[in-house]
Amino acid sequence: MPRLNSPSIFPHFDIIVVGSGAAGLYAALCLPVHLRVALVTKNTINMGSSNYAQGGIAAAIDPADNPILHLEDTLKAGVGLCDQEAVRFMVDNAARAIAHLVEMGVAFDRKGKKLAMTLEAAHSHPRVLHSADTTGRAIIDTLVIEAQERPNIQIISQAVALNLWLATQKARVQGISLLHEGKIQWLKSSVVVLATGGGGQIFAQTTNPEVSTGDGIAIAWRAGAVLRDLEFFQFHPTALIKPGAPRFLISEAVRGEGAHLIDNKGNRFAFEYHPAGELAPRDVVSRAIFHHLHKTATKPTNAHVYLDLRAIDSDRVRDRFPNIINVCQKWGIDVFQEPIPVAPAAHYWMGGVACDLMSQTSIPGLYAIGETASTGVHGANRLASNSLLECLVFASQLSQIEIEPNLVAPDADIFQVSSNWNMEMEQIEAIRQMLPSLMWESAGISRKGESLSQALYQVARWRDSLASFEIVKFLANLLPNQTIKLNSTNAEEQLRITAETLNILDLGYLILKSAAWRTESRGGHYRSDYPKTSNDWKLHTLVQGDRLLTGFPNASPPGQERGSSVNIEKF
Repeated sequence: MPRLNSPSIFPHFDIIVVGSGAAGLYAALCLPVHLRVALVTKNTINMGSSNYAQGGIAAAIDPADNPILHLEDTLKAGVGLCDQEAVRFMVDNAARAIAHLVEMGVAFDRKGKKLAMTLEAAHSHPRVLHSADTTGRAIIDTLVIEAQERPNIQIISQAVALNLWLATQKARVQGISLLHEGKIQWLKSSVVVLATGGGGQIFAQTTNPEVSTGDGIAIAWRAGAVLRDLEFFQFHPTALIKPGAPRFLISEAVRGEGAHLIDNKGNRFAFEYHPAGELAPRDVVSRAIFHHLHKTATKPTNAHVYLDLRAIDSDRVRDRFPNIINVCQKWGIDVFQEPIPVAPAAHYWMGGVACDLMSQTSIPGLYAIGETASTGVHGANRLASNSLLECLVFASQLSQIEIEPNLVAPDADIFQVSSNWNMEMEQIEAIRQMLPSLMWESAGISRKGESLSQALYQVARWRDSLASFEIVKFLANLLPNQTIKLNSTNAEEQLRITAETLNILDLGYLILKSAAWRTESRGGHYRSDYPKTSNDWKLHTLVQGDRLLTGFPNASPPGQERGSSVNIEKF
């Protein structure tokens, strides 16, 4: 490979934050201003899942409410797997997080002079603050402006994180590799914060944006970090289902305001499955729709029920849900005259990189926040509108981070490569297309042992076949402190597709393995062959490398203090 000139991005930072959703942006803004921070974003700075959050952010700040009630609701939704200490920390710090957002200029809706709050499913009190039905966008827009004005934050856009750079014997993190502007470059830092969001693109039906391919979780796993509770995936009950339309999320707040779920005969069927009807926990409502469609739908393709907003005062709908009105109108649906066709879709991953109250993972110097992390606050099923709150509260902990001296790396060796991966890309792109459908059918809303085993066999074959590909070996054998310039924009796109495919393939395998191991139903994990929740399974599923472990609630990952774990299976 011919040697070239030096790279343009500064190669040394005090902290590298990967991801620019609410968690990544807020973390970067909470860090001390004397630290040099790289904020790496896979697309443009406002394209993550946080930007799509409609319903709002939960916080018990009303005088009629209190954090203890918020704690109780969260624990109940989590079905025995929440870390009570983490939940208490989150709800106790909610008021401070909201106050900071208001101070920064986030325009929450108000009722008179007070912040307006609405009720969402499984909350005992109205405590969800909102900005019409684009709360996530309102928060992200404010945080982006703040981040762009900070001289210590360098935003690196259109950059794909590939691998962690670990010190000798994997003692601690010392940087990360990026695919960016026609080259692969290693950035050095003693702290890397993963805030890359979830992995909804693992499933064929998802409300997540295209960038949600679980990158941070996959990168952490390959580096040896402990992952937790990967089988718990939340399927949102009400995503717009219309031929040609993306699975646009119809906020839970719509049902909180009084919208009805009905079938094609106009029956409010949700009460047949739970006394709370449409306001039952998300996993219950999703399964109610799933089972009802199996009983009543004649055509499984695009099968759906309806969400009827006509029970809500029309002025209230216009005030609260202008974005939903506009999107539905775009697809030919007048919400004031007809119900919205909806069906469940993969929405939020409760599992992720296991971390403690300081967001520290099992690898020193590696932190995880937001949907990438498993902080313990969501347990087996996330309570509505707790995700944005978790992002802010745990990201703010990084203000206390201790930075180890970051030794300056020697100048990188810079090489140019010529690639010819076109033939391999056909199979890689085919697997990328097939995997989400396989995952939706085998590890979606309802699972059973036989389909999980069949899917595991297929995914294992795909992983084995790709391991021999030249483009895969190229990514696996990247050397730290070596910058590689690519010979074409086509090569960069091929590497991005391959990296994302490997990520969802690895994570799909780990989800299937975890789901097959847990022979019960709990929260977001439902097995038709084991439909009951068992006290014997009041355990976390921990994955580290090729080992499957179990840990007790309130236990930290191996290598950290609280709790314990035992080896269960090697795969």
